[in-house]
Amino acid sequence: MTQNTSLPESTIDQHTQPASVTEYANLCQHLVNAAMHSPDLLAVAVQQAKGNGQYQYQELTFAELDKQSDELAYKLNASGIKQGMKAVLMVTPSIAFFNLTFALFKAGIIPILVDPGMGINNLKQCFIEAKPDAFIGIPKAHIARRVLGWGKDSVKYCINVGGNRFQRWLAGCLSIESLKQVNGTQYNRYPMVKLAEDEMAAILFTSGSTGTPKGVVYSHKMFEAQISALKHDYGISVGERDLATFPLFSLFGPALGMASIVPDMDASKPITAEPKHLFAAISQYQCSNMFVNPALLERLGQAGEQTQHKLTSVKRVISAGAPATISSIKRFSKMLESKVEVLNSYGATESLPISKIASSALFATTDKTDQGAGICVGQAIEGVEIAIIDIVEPPIAHWTDNLALATDQIGEIVVKGAMVSQAYYQRDSATAGAKIQDGTQMRHRMGDVGYLDANNQLWMCGRKAHRVDASVKGQFEKRYFSIPCERVFNTHAQVKRSALVPVTIDGNVVPLVCIELNKGVVCSTSKVLYQNLVELATLYPHTQGISRFFIHPEFPVDVRHNAKIFREKLAIWAQKQWKE
Repeated sequence: MTQNTSLPESTIDQHTQPASVTEYANLCQHLVNAAMHSPDLLAVAVQQAKGNGQYQYQELTFAELDKQSDELAYKLNASGIKQGMKAVLMVTPSIAFFNLTFALFKAGIIPILVDPGMGINNLKQCFIEAKPDAFIGIPKAHIARRVLGWGKDSVKYCINVGGNRFQRWLAGCLSIESLKQVNGTQYNRYPMVKLAEDEMAAILFTSGSTGTPKGVVYSHKMFEAQISALKHDYGISVGERDLATFPLFSLFGPALGMASIVPDMDASKPITAEPKHLFAAISQYQCSNMFVNPALLERLGQAGEQTQHKLTSVKRVISAGAPATISSIKRFSKMLESKVEVLNSYGATESLPISKIASSALFATTDKTDQGAGICVGQAIEGVEIAIIDIVEPPIAHWTDNLALATDQIGEIVVKGAMVSQAYYQRDSATAGAKIQDGTQMRHRMGDVGYLDANNQLWMCGRKAHRVDASVKGQFEKRYFSIPCERVFNTHAQVKRSALVPVTIDGNVVPLVCIELNKGVVCSTSKVLYQNLVELATLYPHTQGISRFFIHPEFPVDVRHNAKIFREKLAIWAQKQWKE
């Protein structure tokens, strides 16, 4: 690396005469403001379990986080990593993660954030597409980078974070502690880069749980809209403390004046979390907010039920990533005070949050959901417009109001708002297939199907790709949607979960439902179970015609949420089983 001790370039100077319609922003301005007005307030605390019920916590105040990220931004620039470059960030939630992320944003360096759980092949493809200039990661990530050739054609700068001496040696690159200094050790405030509202500020890759991972282009305008939603629609206020179990959400804490309390857990595999660690962190810091995905909600709820644990300080729980089951929410809610709600958020990496519904309102929809009405995901948050369009595959170039379907008609969910992404990175065809131009904004096709009811509540009916279009001799016969069908069969006491898939029999496409049984249910009961399921199918118009069921030992599901069923894999399995 070549040393560069000059101050970083800033787009502030490049845009001294901005057009009146253009705004410039950087989400780090919220951290800077918090450091000025509440310098000693806690910003971050990271838990480390020491065994025997003992814990150690590393803490940063807002002033410390602001100062340390300023210093790191200077060092990154001095080491050759400058504004406009792209940097892969594969660092576990830690003090270093917060310092690095805010330093990158301050310097106008574009972080590339990927989910390690997406698989080796997907990770390599992500780096091929993103063409990162720098790779910042823990030793394990660097070892994988060297062995598997991640980013070998584009990465010029490598920085290792953490690990012992041997691990750092294996990483084979500069450590974060040895980054070049600028003018000794004295640093002035970093001249924070500000970008135009739609300029690329970050690339966040989708998980790939329902298809090939795609890089979503994030702007500071999107981040600002998400911060605004958390502040106004979810009521988060300065001084709160959040149990942060998802890295991206944890970054919003300091931006909201809320402390992010990071528990000792693998954020990419929440199902493996130790509930006692999380309970200890909540108790230590009296957390008022929690962000948990369905897998963690279920795990914590089970642990709380066994120990009769209570979360007396928690005033708000936000669940997102996949629909949580009613039983999981009810079990978890036993730990909460009577009036505390679990807020279920709907959205995607490309557009989050879109709508929300409180647990008490969700419970009131249980009967309709069990009868196949879909899952109610609530009403749009402020500033978001939701519409339903016909289920079609080709791109739609321009939006017109006559594309919108009427109330109670199932179609693809389309959203518009400030937090909606405008494009995928280096994926023109994917952008064309998912975006609809509407004036100066893009509407996003969610890839989910659903409908709006008479009260303007959104009901989700599954992924568009998971519908089954039954046909006879090549002629369309009937359309089946995953969630409305599956929820009917999930009401059976012996069924843990079900999955609708298509199979081809004698050239005809027919619906088949894979069944995963509850633990302890033996296969000898399958004949009676089959009769029960056939009877259930006859009760509702949307399940009539389903008469084929296969019992599967354990569904393939995504690691992070333990709720997104890989129906594509089940479809291949079911087709093979039928032929055998």
